[in-house]
Amino acid sequence: MAETKLVGQNYTPLDLVAKVTGKARYAEDFRADGMLFCKLLTSPMPHARVRSVDTSAALAMPGVKAILTADELPDFGPGEKALTNEPFYAGEPILAVAAVDEVTAAEAVEAIVVDFEPLPFVVDPLESLRPDGPNARTDANAWGAPMPGGQGPGAASPPKTVKWTSEQFADEAEGRLPMGEPTEQWTYGDLDAGFTNAALVLDETFVVQSTGHHPMETRTAMAYWQNGKLYLHGSTQSVSQTVAGIARWVGIEPTDVVLISEYTGGGFGSKGGGTVTMCIPALLSKKANAPVMMRISRDDESYIGRARTNMSGRVKAGFAKDGRITALDLYIVQDSGAYGPMGDHRSAGLAASIIYQPQAMRWRAVSILTNTPPRSQQRSPGPMQANGLIEPVITKAAKQLGVDQVEIRKINSPVGRAMFGPPAGPSGQRARLTSAFVVEALERGKATFKWDEKKAYSGQRRGAKVRGVGVAVGPHGAGSIGWDSLMTIRPDGKLYVQSGVGNLGTHSCTDLARVAADVLAMPWEKVEVIWGDTGKGVPWSCLSVGSQTTHGMTRANFAGANDAKRKLQEIAARDHGGSPDDYELGNERVYRRGSPATGMSYAQAAKRAIELGGKYDGHEVADDLNAMTKRAAAMHAGVGLMGVAKDNYPRNGTTYSFVIGFAEVEVDVETGKVTLVDYLGVGDVGTVVNPRSLLAQIKGGSCLGIAHALQQKWVFDQKYGLMVSRRFHYTKPLTILDIPASMQADAVNLPDPETPVGARGVGEPPVGAGYGAVLNAIADAVGVDVFRRAPVTADLVLMSLENGRRMHEPLQAHL
Repeated sequence: MAETKLVGQNYTPLDLVAKVTGKARYAEDFRADGMLFCKLLTSPMPHARVRSVDTSAALAMPGVKAILTADELPDFGPGEKALTNEPFYAGEPILAVAAVDEVTAAEAVEAIVVDFEPLPFVVDPLESLRPDGPNARTDANAWGAPMPGGQGPGAASPPKTVKWTSEQFADEAEGRLPMGEPTEQWTYGDLDAGFTNAALVLDETFVVQSTGHHPMETRTAMAYWQNGKLYLHGSTQSVSQTVAGIARWVGIEPTDVVLISEYTGGGFGSKGGGTVTMCIPALLSKKANAPVMMRISRDDESYIGRARTNMSGRVKAGFAKDGRITALDLYIVQDSGAYGPMGDHRSAGLAASIIYQPQAMRWRAVSILTNTPPRSQQRSPGPMQANGLIEPVITKAAKQLGVDQVEIRKINSPVGRAMFGPPAGPSGQRARLTSAFVVEALERGKATFKWDEKKAYSGQRRGAKVRGVGVAVGPHGAGSIGWDSLMTIRPDGKLYVQSGVGNLGTHSCTDLARVAADVLAMPWEKVEVIWGDTGKGVPWSCLSVGSQTTHGMTRANFAGANDAKRKLQEIAARDHGGSPDDYELGNERVYRRGSPATGMSYAQAAKRAIELGGKYDGHEVADDLNAMTKRAAAMHAGVGLMGVAKDNYPRNGTTYSFVIGFAEVEVDVETGKVTLVDYLGVGDVGTVVNPRSLLAQIKGGSCLGIAHALQQKWVFDQKYGLMVSRRFHYTKPLTILDIPASMQADAVNLPDPETPVGARGVGEPPVGAGYGAVLNAIADAVGVDVFRRAPVTADLVLMSLENGRRMHEPLQAHL
């Protein structure tokens, strides 16, 4: 991309004032005349069948207007429904009540009598794999390999039953993960030779926990019907991409859905394409013939709000004397919860092959159903778990080989267009990255963090305290391609950029418009961004998940802005002579190169575009645009000069971003308490679009990983199948008191050569960086064999230190 004035500079986000003054309106803030309120009746059992429901007493109560059951939902095939007659987890919604207020709705729920038939359940995936272990469903306990033609983490999989033999569970007695027949696997290189030639071989098991997403805003929704269309105020990460889901869940056409979601109070992956429960107020509204508000309580959010997949992993790794990984054998048992299939186990395998670059690797996995709440992508889904499973092995190897933690990661880091994953496709070639500057980020972070200075006194006890340092490389896919862009320059001389991405606190919906402004040399104060309402005509945009938005939509807006630029040049050439290439942009004008007086203002060009019509004002658009973009363009046709285009730029490779975490902890060996003393995150995320936002993303994402390392977890009662960690008291997120005052962030700011703006996403990679760096720092302080599960809580540390060996349960999930 040519020299820019806006990209790479800090600015005040367009929604800042609205947020800090309380004028920003979230789904819960909307009201409508005659609005009813909805409450859910949820299952008290982890697995059951509804035999009968008696709603007579509830319907007789004054103020109760409608009750919605699972039988009234449209049949859209297999998969999770908003309401069910066979709950697969405690807390799953059975029916919904609409009443004049929430108190009445809650009292009506209490008056409903449901007869449940208890069914077998399981909350630990290993228990389900035993020869006589219970299944989460009556017909299956696992997800099989992807169906023919399916590829990638999100590939569809069939349900199946998987059981291992008693002999295959033999390693359990030694605290090692059993490794029965996998449902999925791949390999590359000569694994046996890699282990034979290794100077050191380690075989370790690690348990990564599950945690709920719990964004600040629960998945509240309000719906009403008008002139045959559904108007829904919801909380979603992706406005354009949520419409089709709502239509499917409600049983209508996408063109009959108007979604309003101008502000979303976080999602972390749990609201990627909306939530299936959005259909409840929509269907209740139709049944009651009144608007319906469904406010989800924090308690309900604990169940239906989604969670990270937990994994148990066994890692056998071979190392050369200098720390180079000669072989890596990774086996994963994934807990997919009650639904799915989830692809985090696949993402974990790919991430491991990227950040550790083993000379030979085998990945094997099983994905098991349990009667625990549904999983969803949680910020860094898969790569973070890979950090947790493998980082302890890398750090232990570094200690035993006498290699510095930073150096062992440098020697194993991806460089440039590094290969990763298994051979695939007709050619049998391994995939390649578009770029990687991990070594540069490691070197920059090492100097900034003063690594050598801190390392000099790590592991040395001073009174009851001992310090340790750790480093980890957090990876994640960071870009998609092929999305649409739509913008208009209007007779008022302003640029109006339509945005279909979500506004979930990342600034993406406005950051990306600055790319268009730079291409068109438009002052930022003359740019209006329209977002959060499909009724206002927004283009087909990417899901705001997977760190893809910055990459995907900078490309799209670059394409759309260049379409507008070319039209400006063509109109100027038509009216003033010469070739379009003779004209350039500046000072809100399109003018002849070398003759600034020959040309026209943007306002004049917009009026001229309306006069010319056709492609210039949006009455004619390219055939390759998505149908949603074409409808949006039709809404704006005739208002000015339209820039509308699909991202058709080439890309050679797969886009990943990286963040390197550097952590220093202090451990009190008398209490086991771990305190994070210092932290630095350094990003390799391509061109920096918004420096202030980038630093916030690195710090915020790192905090999620740090919380996983120190304190957050799900806990289930194994006997009754019930969650016992519903409150934040038991699964505490980080607060301002839990992070160091000196927490820092930085980026190498090297552009990715396979995208025109050079930018990659940043949201996910910091999580694994924070998680792995803190785990490694704790191991550096108190010993590499003290723990093999997370979070590393005070009791876990203290018991291990006092007994001289690990005392925690080595394999059980949800402790």
